[in-house]
Amino acid sequence: MPELPEVETVRRTLEQLVAGKTIRSVAVHLPRIIQRPDDKAVFCAMLEGRTIQTVERRGKFLRILLDGLVLVSHLRMEGRYGVYKAGEAVGKHTHVVFHFTDETELRYKDVRQFGTMHLFKPGEDLSQPPLNKLGIEPLDESFSYASFRDTVAGKGTKIKPLLLNQEYVVGLGNIYVDEALHKARIHPERPAESLTKTELQALHAAIVSTLLEAVEAGGSSIKSYVNGQGEMGMFQQQLAAYGRKDEPCPHCGEAIVKTVLAGRGTHFCPSCQVLKPKRIARKHT
Repeated sequence: MPELPEVETVRRTLEQLVAGKTIRSVAVHLPRIIQRPDDKAVFCAMLEGRTIQTVERRGKFLRILLDGLVLVSHLRMEGRYGVYKAGEAVGKHTHVVFHFTDETELRYKDVRQFGTMHLFKPGEDLSQPPLNKLGIEPLDESFSYASFRDTVAGKGTKIKPLLLNQEYVVGLGNIYVDEALHKARIHPERPAESLTKTELQALHAAIVSTLLEAVEAGGSSIKSYVNGQGEMGMFQQQLAAYGRKDEPCPHCGEAIVKTVLAGRGTHFCPSCQVLKPKRIARKHT
């Protein structure tokens, strides 16, 4: 599933490709992708004549801002957008097509068919599902050490499942949680409440730096991810833990171990990321 760096890369690409374009018509070939309104004909009619102003992101969701509407789109497992000239052959698994007045088209393709689209009036989208319960943004200026500490400290949940929970910190998925924990040298099974101030500071910094590096590299193309121009991300070449089972840890040379935690494949270094005895950090300042 695309994580924050991949969605941010798609956002930046789409903004370059479609901002300022006006929608002439919309064709929906797989109605279940359209979640709000629940009638595809109404969805299409609402978008006719609208101009795309900009493209924003909230967690792993795209927010396509039009004049008078916000389209919230989740790519799920394998959703992708691409811009084409009108008349070009339409690829298999293309489920939604936005026809622009300049004879180009924005096409949404989704092999797994798990993606979703919601339409809202401006301002309503942030207070209603699916965006209303999302946590703090790790690349936003508001993501300070204090806000991160207040979000995770004192919770008995193991730190990896906590970071994967989008109600606490948004945008983090399996790849970048493994990478950030490895960079901070924290075992994924450590209870959040056992982390010291120094460890929380290291983890906060590791999350930010890992995500920034991944965005700079265009994300990670582990399976089928490409951006809006069909280009692969390159961050997978920099991964230190995720997908590196039995390879030497770049810090100490110990072989990376893969286990399963909360149903997710989990990679860590048994030497650098030691599962220490539980100790409650009573105060973080």
